[in-house]
Amino acid sequence: MKFADTPLPGVVVIEPEPIVDERGFFARLFCAREFAAHGLVPHLEQYSVSFSARAGTLRGMHYQAEPHAEAKLVRCTSGAIYDVALDLRSDSPSFKRWFAVELSAGNRRALYLPQGCAHGFQTLCDDVEVSYGISAPYVPAAARGVRWDDPAFGIEWPAAACRTMAERDRTYPDFRG
Repeated sequence: MKFADTPLPGVVVIEPEPIVDERGFFARLFCAREFAAHGLVPHLEQYSVSFSARAGTLRGMHYQAEPHAEAKLVRCTSGAIYDVALDLRSDSPSFKRWFAVELSAGNRRALYLPQGCAHGFQTLCDDVEVSYGISAPYVPAAARGVRWDDPAFGIEWPAAACRTMAERDRTYPDFRG
């Protein structure tokens, strides 16, 4: 695996290194020892999947509050997404900054987000499936979010002819952190 740092400390783009032969290829997507060696949380307690039928679907920006904060390993297994990490760690040099990368079934990249970062994405085509490895169990009472278009962050999203999202994602209040 190749680990590429981003402008947000602890947010890492991970690319598999395929071993190719006449059958196709094989590649590791997760290795606890390598994750630990790169300072990433080396365990996943939960694995989840989301499916979005339409291009322009926006999910996010979600996180869990302490003491239930979670690290995430996100990968698009069908279609393509514009994937966004938002640093909400008040002691971070990149507090309130964001980073985005295209994840797709074709490029097989993954995005690692440490605890304290919010996550969201917009689908770039129809029929998109995204898988998530998560370091902590989901706790509904700890679920939080910030608005996708909050001016405090200035996230630049791709244009969408039709943007579909949950009402809660559309109506989070302005960030006051």
